[in-house]
Amino acid sequence: MANKLNVVKEAIILAGGLGTRLKETVPDLPKCMAPVAGRPFLFYVINFLRSQGIENFIFSLGYKHELIEEYLNTQFSTLNYQCSIEEEPLGTGGAIQLGCSKATDENIVVANGDTLFKADLHKAFRFHTHNIAECTLLLKPMKNFDRYGVVELSKDNLVKNFKEKKAYEYGVINGGLYILNRNKFLDEEFPSKFSFEKDYLEKFYAQRRVYGFVQDEYFIDIGIPEDYRRAQVELPPPPFDLNKIDKSWTLFIDRDGVVNPEKKDDYIRNLNEFSFYNGVKEAFHKFSDKFGKIILVSNQRGVGKGLMTEAGLAEIHQYMISEIEMSGGRIDKIYYCSSTDNKHPDRKPNPGMAFHAKRDFPEIDFSKSIIIGNKPSDMLFGRNAGIYTAFAATTHPDIPFPHPDIDLRVNSLADFARTL
Repeated sequence: MANKLNVVKEAIILAGGLGTRLKETVPDLPKCMAPVAGRPFLFYVINFLRSQGIENFIFSLGYKHELIEEYLNTQFSTLNYQCSIEEEPLGTGGAIQLGCSKATDENIVVANGDTLFKADLHKAFRFHTHNIAECTLLLKPMKNFDRYGVVELSKDNLVKNFKEKKAYEYGVINGGLYILNRNKFLDEEFPSKFSFEKDYLEKFYAQRRVYGFVQDEYFIDIGIPEDYRRAQVELPPPPFDLNKIDKSWTLFIDRDGVVNPEKKDDYIRNLNEFSFYNGVKEAFHKFSDKFGKIILVSNQRGVGKGLMTEAGLAEIHQYMISEIEMSGGRIDKIYYCSSTDNKHPDRKPNPGMAFHAKRDFPEIDFSKSIIIGNKPSDMLFGRNAGIYTAFAATTHPDIPFPHPDIDLRVNSLADFARTL
């Protein structure tokens, strides 16, 4: 049965490539692990897909899979994922077929671990389901190129031809991103080793419901050294500059240990246990003048554990908002995650609450956003969402700085307000 919410939640990432053309630039690494601004390229692929609502990941691995597994285990331990490992190279088709055997949804995303195409998956999924497509190719328009073949579409957006690589003045190319009906694909009779592009798309497009969906969004394929070097420039954000903050910016704020003192190894269970840090209400007044949106994001596992109630949490938040407003400040919205599951997509360091805020306030620009928090999980939340990070050293002053996940270190929320 099709997903009625018009969202796609599951993705296979093909991450088994050898990176032959990058051997001299990035020796001895799978292609998706090539470092870009100090992080594997795979980091950017994962977090883009998460920003599009993907919650469950299947990593199709082969060459030096141990390196990728170790990276996922250390840097993405709270990601809901599993690995599909090829004992021998199976080709792109065989890898997808193996990954599909582990998937659970009817329609899934298939992405390449060495390609980043920032297409709108929500629009693409609506297109895919509306057309009852077996496979939808996400296509990127390009000008003056010779590295890619061209995909031609009928007036109904069915794929009608795949043209060879040669010099083109204009055309739409396969962006290496697909929405695939898993059941229809597994119904085909394929060998264990085959090419998804040659033996499925190019062989069956005329007989199956294979569609193309064109989106002119950011695209990069790091398969050759010149584009890998381009990624080093284009993907990392510019250095954080406090002087650039204006009303187009959003401030995300953690709560316990930032707004109010936290209880060590416990939770603020009721309003009687809540109090503001000194200078916090005045800080919110200043933030209201500086930032266009002010969003609170807080893990509240005490609710999920039954140690406190949502009604009690709401009472704390209402009091907090009221006191801040009386001081001339504001909070535009509060998001919290009460789940006890570390892999819940909304539980920090997972960035789900940031994506909820973006959906509720489309004007939020993550490249013009900053999170202030007191824990490493807050900082990684920022990195995973693609926003800047400010570390408040209220409860963990021993965290080193400089640190790859921290853009700014301050003593407290009030101290951060004074820097603006």
